[in-house]
Amino acid sequence: MAEKIPTIPRDIISAAGGIVVQPGEPPLFAVVCLRKRGDWVLPKGKLDPGETPRAAAQREVLEETGHDAAVGEFLGTLAYEVGVRIKVVHYWRMEAGSTPSRPLMKDISAVEWLPLDAALARLTRGHEQAFLAEVGPLALQARAGGVLHDGPATAQPARLLQRLCRWLKG
Repeated sequence: MAEKIPTIPRDIISAAGGIVVQPGEPPLFAVVCLRKRGDWVLPKGKLDPGETPRAAAQREVLEETGHDAAVGEFLGTLAYEVGVRIKVVHYWRMEAGSTPSRPLMKDISAVEWLPLDAALARLTRGHEQAFLAEVGPLALQARAGGVLHDGPATAQPARLLQRLCRWLKG
């Protein structure tokens, strides 16, 4: 019997974003405020049709922070419930300069650049706080030229999405 390749169920929302760091002492992490609810979140957004997660991450970071960021290593995937659906967000380490290259998109009321501890405290959603607590130090390590561990945080997004689909199907 041929092995079935998992497909993405319709109830999964595919998204991508960045753990965006500005160089400095200390390095600063981007958090953005959603205009509609006032929540402070990591910069991210849904993939456009035909768009790769990496390209979507770079586009979303530009739209939400106003900064054209250089994309670095893949840091991990965060999955959480949004109503009856599951949102799967792939994150890359990104580095941005101190000057924005465009205005913020209309859905974002503000962007703040904060040291890691302050960024963790500013985030509204617990799942994003927990995720940044895990990958924030990895982003700093990678930025400093360190080698990321060879575990789930460095696996490719497609493999992680396949595992998530298998898990969701039971």
